[in-house]
Amino acid sequence: MSENPVVSLKNIEVSFDGEVILDKINLDIKDREFITLLGPSGCGKTTTLRIIGGFLEPDSGELYFDGELINDLPPNKRNVNTVFQKYALFPHLNVYENIAFGLKLKKKSKEEIDKAVKKMLAVVDLKGYEKRPVSKLSGGQQQRVAIARALVCDPKVLLLDEPLGALDLKLRKDMQIELKQLQNQLKTTFVFVTHDQEEALTMSDRVVVMNNGKIEQIGTPTDIYNEPANAFVADFIGEANILNGIMKEDCTVILQGREIKCIDTGFESYQPVDVVIRPEDIEIVKPENGLLTGIVTSVVFKGVHYEMEVDCEGCLWIIHSTDCEPVNTKIGMSFTPENIHIMNKLFPTENNIFTAEVTSSDPEGNSMEIELEGNTLEVKGHCYSEGAVVEITLPPSGIYVAGDGNGQLEAYIESVIYKGEYNEIIMETEEHKWLMTSTQDEQVATTAPICFNFENAHFSEYCGTKPSSYGGEEV
Repeated sequence: MSENPVVSLKNIEVSFDGEVILDKINLDIKDREFITLLGPSGCGKTTTLRIIGGFLEPDSGELYFDGELINDLPPNKRNVNTVFQKYALFPHLNVYENIAFGLKLKKKSKEEIDKAVKKMLAVVDLKGYEKRPVSKLSGGQQQRVAIARALVCDPKVLLLDEPLGALDLKLRKDMQIELKQLQNQLKTTFVFVTHDQEEALTMSDRVVVMNNGKIEQIGTPTDIYNEPANAFVADFIGEANILNGIMKEDCTVILQGREIKCIDTGFESYQPVDVVIRPEDIEIVKPENGLLTGIVTSVVFKGVHYEMEVDCEGCLWIIHSTDCEPVNTKIGMSFTPENIHIMNKLFPTENNIFTAEVTSSDPEGNSMEIELEGNTLEVKGHCYSEGAVVEITLPPSGIYVAGDGNGQLEAYIESVIYKGEYNEIIMETEEHKWLMTSTQDEQVATTAPICFNFENAHFSEYCGTKPSSYGGEEV
């Protein structure tokens, strides 16, 4: 693998119908590397692939190939080829004819085509299948044909858009190994798109973790797993205990009311943080020897280890261990400072802080109505004069998803992180970002109708100019 970038994306932006799909993406793809774009559905990874392939033009930003700007270069002029999820094979052509198709378009001689196709059939282990109709092939064989067809024209970069998604589990695992071996053999740059963390960790030289149109972290599989940049990465890559903590001082975090030593520094004193501890990094000890204690609530045998759920004062922990403790056993949990990962929270404040204008006031009933993103919301127990602007501090529990579908606002769900007691959900509406906690699970990259409960909110009259909320516009 060369350190020189073969593809460079500089400040790439893409929007569809006013919705940001890629938000100033910057990425260098090295020559001869196997790089994976990993993330949930709707995060922008396939859009990034389409821009590299020339199937989509960015709204702004530059795309370079071997140092040359290629924004306006059509797909057939780029030294790039693509393998699609559904392979897009020609059903009326046999294996040989499918692989030869691109060479015929390039007006290659019959001898050149025959030599190249036979070489590629050997590479993908399909010698003897030349005359076989593609409809008579297995899923794995069809995938090999699609890869051979893409590689036979000798592209410098091969784009693979979730090519293993249609295969069964065993074949998918086999093809992961075959793809990596093929890439090592051909020395071609592979850009692989998937939402499957195992595929990314198994095959990649580097992994690009994406979410909501942004790159969250770039690194080797080992770096991504052992040193996640934030709670989203930790949650998406493997299993993790992600808990709320308070950084008392350098190298000391308060976790579930206990001061625990760690190795992280640079946080403010008593700053709220996310604490990540992998299940396999927790040692089961006697209760009196544990940093924390809990009761085993379930045990599942996973083949190479037991997965135990442990209730620690109402917070659910996951432990992976070759030792098994029976359900209802009280245990101690121990972990080293090196296995504690401290990171900034995804949402920068503990509460939702925003401003709104009072549209009507009822002093006798001690209530009022406020306008929020063009919607009128009733507030009981608080009353300010009509036309006043109030600053509202709303705890995450004051937002909920409307079960009947009749919400006050429609919100896009950016992330869902389980914190041992509840899900911490970050959502975005037209003008604001919101933090919600819920015992219900929600699906990332979908929309949900949300409502507001101001019972535990704090109100104060606001004077001046400031952002109306985290992520909002100025008032």
